[in-house]
Amino acid sequence: MVEASQQKRVVVVGGGWAGLGASYHLAKQGYDVTLLEAGPYPGGLVAGWKTPGGKSVEAGIHGFWYPYRNIFALINELDINPFTTWTRSAQYSPAGLEVESPIFQELPQLPAPLGTFLYTHFQRLPLIDRLSALPLLYSLIDFDNSDAAWRRYDSVTARELFKDFGVSARLYRDAFEPMLLVGLFAPGEQCSAAATLGMLYYFILAHQPNFDVVWCRGTVGEKIFRPWVEKIEKAGGKVLAKHRVTDVIVDDNNRATGVICGEQVFEADAVIFAVGITGMKKIISSSPSLQSRKEFQNLGNLGAIDVLATRLWFDRKIDIPHPSNACFGFDTTTGWTFFDLNALHDEYQDEPGTVIEADFYHANQFLNLSDAEIIPIVQNYLATCIPAFKQAKVIDSSVIRLPNAVTHFAPGSYQYMLPARTSFANVFMSGDWIINRHGSWSQEKAYVTGLEAANFVISYLGEGQPAEILPVQEDEVHIKIGRSLNETVRQISKSILPDFWLP
Repeated sequence: MVEASQQKRVVVVGGGWAGLGASYHLAKQGYDVTLLEAGPYPGGLVAGWKTPGGKSVEAGIHGFWYPYRNIFALINELDINPFTTWTRSAQYSPAGLEVESPIFQELPQLPAPLGTFLYTHFQRLPLIDRLSALPLLYSLIDFDNSDAAWRRYDSVTARELFKDFGVSARLYRDAFEPMLLVGLFAPGEQCSAAATLGMLYYFILAHQPNFDVVWCRGTVGEKIFRPWVEKIEKAGGKVLAKHRVTDVIVDDNNRATGVICGEQVFEADAVIFAVGITGMKKIISSSPSLQSRKEFQNLGNLGAIDVLATRLWFDRKIDIPHPSNACFGFDTTTGWTFFDLNALHDEYQDEPGTVIEADFYHANQFLNLSDAEIIPIVQNYLATCIPAFKQAKVIDSSVIRLPNAVTHFAPGSYQYMLPARTSFANVFMSGDWIINRHGSWSQEKAYVTGLEAANFVISYLGEGQPAEILPVQEDEVHIKIGRSLNETVRQISKSILPDFWLP
């Protein structure tokens, strides 16, 4: 451990998965870490809190999928038990139940993506439509998460991708677009084909168990972040809420020497930004230092998506076949999910009535409505999926509006996203929108980029051991062979054919 007087000072901006991940590792390595969180408590988008009546609510429910290897390793290290067992899920449309997913790891393992294709139980989607997805497998081989692959596919929309590869209209409408609405939070014509392929491969197609999911048995803020923050503070880190960063002090050697929060200055030997796109744009808007750099100016080209999180308490027990459910077809450009919190959250196990979380993504049209207008809409949608909700009475509710809350992976956005290293010598970036080559998505990616940023700080300041980052599970052999052959053909084509076609 380095003596306090000699400790190098690191300021981390943002208290979500990325910021806490970076802070925890650096504090364990003996750095003087200060984490600055603009909100009233750490957690960013996954923080939970109590209503005035003492009930837990949060800004939407977040799943933890089978390939979240680094988050699961962290949970083991923290020695906590926040998760449910693996759960089955379902998908509904206004016509009723559409899809049921098993727990894939419990079934005989088949080469990817065969198991996903055969074991998923589609109620209405004809086989001929499902078979129309086969040509799309080439794009999954061709998209290898490299910089070249991102640049090749990023300017194309997901809808164009599926159309070009001959996916049937019904398969797109009933399977792929619903995945986009709850996976990338936007309709296909507004999603980058590169992000679509990366997300589909990581969560669903790379390995048979990848779609298996567990849920937090309460709010993530309560069950995970609170004990994690305690560990950070025990290791010597400082976690300061209600500290909104307004600028960075930069010296003549291109180094950040301090972070400004209004009237306060926090001196720094290195700085890590760990905030979402919307938070980063707010900081840039008040920061002459960041505005002076092209890479930060360009973040103005990036956007984010509106989310609506509702929690409803009903006066009776309702039989809900699956604890987690995704829904499509209720609004053209909005996907939504609903969760049986009596089954998932410890707090509601013995509740006499039913507690439901219903979250809406790309929820632009809902945000201006009043709570009194939103709640009947949600109840009506729930009753369309499970008719017993029609007779039930809402006895309590929470409506949380989250404008510009989640990353929008829009077509053409990749060119404006930042890598972990910036043009400042000692300023590093992290978050689920940062460019890296790990291959993970969502919360796992945010946490991984936090560890990567911590490792860049350690490399720059020359003290401490880097964090171990578990790679995504290797591609299966047939995928590796396909990618190798494809790359060979691509290189041969480049050497023979002139390079004048659009990528």
